[in-house]
Amino acid sequence: MKHVRVGLVVPSSNVTVETELPAILARHPGASFSFHSSRMRMAKVSPEGLAAMNAQRERCVIELGDASPDLILYACLVAIMAGGPDEHRRVEGLVAEQLATGGSEALVRSSAGALVEGLHALGARRIGLVMPYMRPLAEQVVAYLTAEGFQIADWRALEVEDNREVGCIPGGRVMAAARSLDLAGVDAVVISACVQMPSLALVEAAEQELGVPVISAATSGAYSVLKACGLPLTVPGAGSLLRSDADADAAVTVAPSI
Repeated sequence: MKHVRVGLVVPSSNVTVETELPAILARHPGASFSFHSSRMRMAKVSPEGLAAMNAQRERCVIELGDASPDLILYACLVAIMAGGPDEHRRVEGLVAEQLATGGSEALVRSSAGALVEGLHALGARRIGLVMPYMRPLAEQVVAYLTAEGFQIADWRALEVEDNREVGCIPGGRVMAAARSLDLAGVDAVVISACVQMPSLALVEAAEQELGVPVISAATSGAYSVLKACGLPLTVPGAGSLLRSDADADAAVTVAPSI
């Protein structure tokens, strides 16, 4: 069985990505995974807090390089998207260059890029979004995904600025926001456009209730890790994106519940 060593660059106040991503990938039938984190100091999800956090990236990459990871995931979606269009490609390239300078051949992905990748894999064009961010940052996420060619049909921002509180948002509040979306003509719903807002337990049930594919920053991150490593894209209990028929960028439909 193949073993994959995953390095995670995470905000210091984040606890969810180190819970949900391992939980998903532990279900993979063909590989094992270990996770190794380096943290960037950040408590408030604000433009100033994100800028100060991003300035710590190079230190984190150096630390993770010492652990010889197979892949590094930059696990803060809004920190990338707040940088403007195409930022995930720029940052992934910079991290890869830094690793190569140190002799590492680790693959590099980001939560922002993984969400874009996951939506394309589902064949989604028109989407709904649920986010924990304050409205100005949420609008930047909407603008980023629009620049990537998606049409944002409707979105909700829960407006929680303290990142520690984001990790404690109840699933009922997330589902209430998802239910309030206008889903007419929507191809997919992003139930959590944030690696810190818990959502893994909601994905399967939300798909059945809403009648469309549902993904999150966590499930798209897992998809990106598997795809980058050339592993089968099938994990039980994690939604349409991580079923085998999501491969080959095929559109996926979910039968509405009766």
